[in-house]
Parts: sequence; C-alpha cells; structure tokens
Amino acid sequence: MTKVLLIYVVGSFLALNQASLISRCDLAQVLQQEDLDGFEGYSLSHWLCLAFVESKFNISKINENADGSFDYGLFQINSHYWCNDHKSHSENLCHVDCQDLLNPNLLAGIHCAKRIVSGAGGMNNWAKWRLHCSGRPLSYWMTGCHLG
Repeated sequence: MTKVLLIYVVGSFLALNQASLISRCDLAQVLQQEDLDGFEGYSLSHWLCLAFVESKFNISKINENADGSFDYGLFQINSHYWCNDHKSHSENLCHVDCQDLLNPNLLAGIHCAKRIVSGAGGMNNWAKWRLHCSGRPLSYWMTGCHLG
C-alpha cells in the first residue's frame, strides 16, 4: 500500500513539475466531447489552430500584457474582460476566476472560449487567430487524430 501511495505521489509531483502541455489529438478529443466541432461555425481544426497559436497547447500559460492585464490558459483568455484575476479591474464576462482557466480538465477555459466566440467577432477576438489561422486551410490540424 505504501509503495502504491509513493508511486502516486511521485507521479503527481512529476506531472506538476512538467509544463502542462496537452497533445494536439488529446485536445481534439476533449473539444469534440465538449461539442466544439461546428460550434458557431468553427471546426475542431479551427479550435486547434487557435490553441496552438495562443499557447502552443500549454494549459498553464500565463502572459502579462503591456496594459497590466494577463492572459490565461490554453486560449490565453484576458483578465481585463473575461475572468477575475483579483489583481485589477475586470469585467469578468465569463464569471470565472482566472486561475480556473489553468485547470487541466479544461472545462472553464472551454466554456469561456465558447462565450467569447458566441459574441461579436467570433474567433477574430484573438489577434493571433486573425494573423495565423483565419482564412487559411486548417484541416491538417486533425491529421492522425482518431476520434472516438
């Protein structure tokens, strides 16, 4: 029993110490389970491109912006408008704590991203999307992903 507990603790520690990256196909699976394929007209390839250009699939990424706001998680959701970081004024339009956007289960980030995409501009709300994904062929993002 002690040996099993030790393996679990060491495994958890190693997982926490590594960059919180999710593979492209694992992310596609989660996005499909959360009904994002076709959501507001965006395919899974669109969502994968967005996640890659924003965070390189790093679930725990935090970026400080020039205006003092922060971007959080896989989709780099901004604290000024979408989440509460308890550091500065926030509209908190997703009604979520920014730290929840870093959760490995991805649900808070997915729900907030869906809210953003549902509004005016869709994925064009992300500058990196406009620069690197919009209007480009993106089907290759799903290459090799076998979704159940």
